[in-house]
Amino acid sequence: MTAPDPAPDPATDPAPRRGPEAVVPLLVARGWTVGTAESLTGGLVCAALTSVPGSSDTVRGAVVAYATDVKAELLGVDRRRLSEVGPVDALVAAQMALGVRRLLGTDVGLATTGVAGPGPSDGVPAGTVHVAVSGPWGPEPTTRALTLSGDREAVRSSSVVAVLDLLAEALTASP
Repeated sequence: MTAPDPAPDPATDPAPRRGPEAVVPLLVARGWTVGTAESLTGGLVCAALTSVPGSSDTVRGAVVAYATDVKAELLGVDRRRLSEVGPVDALVAAQMALGVRRLLGTDVGLATTGVAGPGPSDGVPAGTVHVAVSGPWGPEPTTRALTLSGDREAVRSSSVVAVLDLLAEALTASP
């Protein structure tokens, strides 16, 4: 299912964010494990999670699926979908989140895919990002489409914030 409201740009939104310091204790309290499937963030989401003391009680690992064929081969993303629309897509992000849960045997899967820039990739503008979370709270992953601004590093770090915010929303909404 797709989140109804687009996320604010984490780089410019002054609202308080919920980072790894908030989500790791929530995951640990539930006894849930988490894994990440990352493309444009290249492991930054997992690094953010593991920066929190006690994260070893919840983080199982990460798959950096930067290449399109790795998304299909390791994470089980539909090859036809990748061929037709490319890797920067909400359904691709959802399948990555499901795939990392299956591959690492986790309760929760997070995924990021997009174009960090500085220029477009295959006609997709820099700053176009899709994030997804999958977990025991529902059968379908939740995805969010983002249009981020800034340089490559800003797009990547804003993507980390966005997927952790989406996870925080899912965790606080689930019993």
